[in-house]
Amino acid sequence: MSRPPLPRRVTVVEVGPRDGLQNEAAQVPTPTKIAFVEALAASGLPVVELTAFVSPARVPQMADAVDVARGVARRPGTRYSALVPNLRGLAAAHDAGMTEIAVFAAASETFSQRNINQTIEGSFTVYAQVMRDAGVMGMRVRAYLSTAFGCPFEGQVPQARVVELTERLLTMGAFEVAVSDTIGVATPGQVADMVDLLRARVPAGVIALHLHDTRGTALANVLAALQAGITTFDASAGGLGGCPFAPGAAGNLSTEDLLYMLHGLGIETGVDLDAVVRASQLIGPSLGHSLPSRYLQAASSVSPR
Repeated sequence: MSRPPLPRRVTVVEVGPRDGLQNEAAQVPTPTKIAFVEALAASGLPVVELTAFVSPARVPQMADAVDVARGVARRPGTRYSALVPNLRGLAAAHDAGMTEIAVFAAASETFSQRNINQTIEGSFTVYAQVMRDAGVMGMRVRAYLSTAFGCPFEGQVPQARVVELTERLLTMGAFEVAVSDTIGVATPGQVADMVDLLRARVPAGVIALHLHDTRGTALANVLAALQAGITTFDASAGGLGGCPFAPGAAGNLSTEDLLYMLHGLGIETGVDLDAVVRASQLIGPSLGHSLPSRYLQAASSVSPR
């Protein structure tokens, strides 16, 4: 029986140092964060989102953003990104030496206001200026579109709104939009339908997927997206993560689990899976709990021969 063709290569965007750590109760020491980022980059991951230039009062884990950004030894061939919510964050990121940033929009009004204290339209006004200024500074801008598959406050989100907002972010200057399942409610059929709608309006190459595994469907959703032509996926080492402003949002799609599946399908990533495991094992002791990645748990339980 024939199967839908799969891409030969996939780009994995590592979000563990930012999205993975932002909801952790234990304050991770800055040198440990830097070592974590450097270990992830050394594994061959092509993109590492290393921190967020946000208010320390709202996200205390990111209070050392400047020190992390300045402290990481840049690896040739690796792109380093940081989240910024506004012009102040952009200025701080630029001063810290960042050349790529990400902005964080939402597809539901309630989540937008809970997350960034702005309406969707208000946030787009801010991000339009952020993108213009970033362009003048020579910085590339990626965009997240959160709650694209469901909102913890409003429930179902209209697919037409997701398509419209994705187009607007690209028109404003984002080079890529990470369409995000913030609370992990998406199913493979829903993902396939969303991708089809998006691809009817924008090129597949500017769409990424950011998935959470709250209901155990993240890898199935990746497979559906691969079959629909998507080749960029966000993932978090160890399966760390969960949005502090989205109740019930469990960990992100695990980088190790994603790599294991992709490599098993014969898809190239350029990433050393064992090296990602070592990076997760490096950060684990600072968190006070085990990491949810299934592959990491299996690899960590194997006794040396």
